[in-house]
Amino acid sequence: MRRAMLFGTALAVWFCLSGLPLMAQSRTGGGMGSGGGMGQSGGQGQGGGQGQPGGPGMGQGPSENGPMGPQAGGNNRTSGPTMTQKTPSQMLAQNPTLTSKVQDLLPSGTNPQDAASGFKDLDKFVAAVHLSHNLNIPFDQLKGKVTTGASLDKAVQTLNPNLSHQQIKTEVKKGKHQAKADIKASRKS
Repeated sequence: MRRAMLFGTALAVWFCLSGLPLMAQSRTGGGMGSGGGMGQSGGQGQGGGQGQPGGPGMGQGPSENGPMGPQAGGNNRTSGPTMTQKTPSQMLAQNPTLTSKVQDLLPSGTNPQDAASGFKDLDKFVAAVHLSHNLNIPFDQLKGKVTTGASLDKAVQTLNPNLSHQQIKTEVKKGKHQAKADIKASRKS
């Protein structure tokens, strides 16, 4: 155990001093995470800390994708999203089919790429567009709630308090389903 800790510490010092761009390997499970300490999964995660894949360690705090990251014990340190991941606006710019579909659901004169700014996830953006359209909620208001941290459920509840909890749950599920279908269909064309 002591050797593993010493090895991990030496490895951490080497990585820090070598200037390797570790932060570009976000959300892959271990690496230099904000949790510090020695982690068992490889790559980088919020609580995984510095460690070797599958090795013994301490500081096994939860990463963004579960207690051991999305690839616990895996050796693939380059999979998963990186800091160069495309934004929903960029994805729309490269997908005219989806852009057209979203444009039809947004208020007239709204640019889909501008509407998508602030969203971190394309699925959530398209689902918000569908919810706004389906429930006749002003898109700008829904976007404001969702891009500042509210869940789709909470945002809909705030903006349309007349809906029951079950109705909100059903409508959000429907909007997410519509978004997935639109995204999937746009990839085929």
